[in-house]
Amino acid sequence: MKTFKVSFDNAQGDTLDARLELPADQHPHNYVLFAHCFTCGKNLVAIKNISRSLTRDGFAVLRFDFTGLGESEGEFADTNFSSNIEDLIQAAKFLEQNYQAPTVLVGHSLGGAAVLAAKQHIPSVKAIATIGAPYHPAHVTHLFQNSQEEIEATGAAEVSIGGRPFKIKKQFLDDVTELSTNHQLIHHLNAALMVIHSPEDQTVELDNATQIYKAAQHPRNFVALDGADHLMSRKEDSLYVGDVIATWAKRYVDIPTQTRLTSDAQTVTRTGEEGYTTDIITGNHRLTADEPASVGGNDFGPTPYDLLNAALGACTGMTLRMYADRKKWDLQGVKVHIEHNKVHAQECADCETEKGKVDEFVRTIELEGNLDDDQRKRLMEIADKCPVHRTLHNEVKVRTNLKS
Repeated sequence: MKTFKVSFDNAQGDTLDARLELPADQHPHNYVLFAHCFTCGKNLVAIKNISRSLTRDGFAVLRFDFTGLGESEGEFADTNFSSNIEDLIQAAKFLEQNYQAPTVLVGHSLGGAAVLAAKQHIPSVKAIATIGAPYHPAHVTHLFQNSQEEIEATGAAEVSIGGRPFKIKKQFLDDVTELSTNHQLIHHLNAALMVIHSPEDQTVELDNATQIYKAAQHPRNFVALDGADHLMSRKEDSLYVGDVIATWAKRYVDIPTQTRLTSDAQTVTRTGEEGYTTDIITGNHRLTADEPASVGGNDFGPTPYDLLNAALGACTGMTLRMYADRKKWDLQGVKVHIEHNKVHAQECADCETEKGKVDEFVRTIELEGNLDDDQRKRLMEIADKCPVHRTLHNEVKVRTNLKS
């Protein structure tokens, strides 16, 4: 995936720091807005893994630090559940104004409760996924229950959450109590819902997932994240969550249909009206070619010359593999390194061309296996008999026709 640093302002004018992650090989078909857990941040490893899985399936993901957390401005002590919801709304507006309105919301822990509450203010959303979310936002108060009397009495207290100090004010307690997620809010989501929860979650008990699921209308799904902890510390758990959400969400969002390439020729390519991104079908295989961003491309695939390098390298390896198998030699692997350059003809001692520039391919071959010097020497000679190598050396004609 490709990651870009972006930012937007919250309702109070504080700048919130965010990362926009895009698919590496295509334009995103839909945008996902991610809400992290209480006192966590956008850079939690599990969030990055989930984003990586989503971008592999063509989604873009915006993850950001809530006010007063991570790299975002503002004071955490002045925030509450309502301000988290407002931050989500502002994030959705940022996407709509600059890219595309989000169609999927994903929330982890208290972020899950926040996306359920924010949905009514983000009409573009068609699917919501919660991960280890509490049914009532007030559930979060158990993290600092030993300090609640002090908060009630003095108006604030410094508490330790996850080994880090945070100042919690009474207004936070009042807010999560008054704005607790309720049955009617979830019942009228007007969006597909997936509830993901670990039966072993020791932070937010499984009963919360049951309550959320029962309150929702169809379409609704429940996924048991067996063996995972609340923060999805194991990489395989968070990657799995991302894969599941991506596959499920595609059923509920609109994905533009792409014109299917057809041709009776061996290979057909199509370059669209925007940029240089080119779809390729050759035989039963689909590829993408592009140019780097520095020359106006999207960098969604290798350049045409990259593909030519690859063709020469692949053909060389296959030719040596075929010859060694026939001779029953212990060739265990072939690595072919290709560099393509244009050099001045007068600098090329063995070139027939005397003026201008010539194309030069520098091919470096690594032979793996128990081979003696004679076998290695013979394989280097065979490399020059690779069909693509010979094609590049032979006279070549390219005949061009205009198809009506």
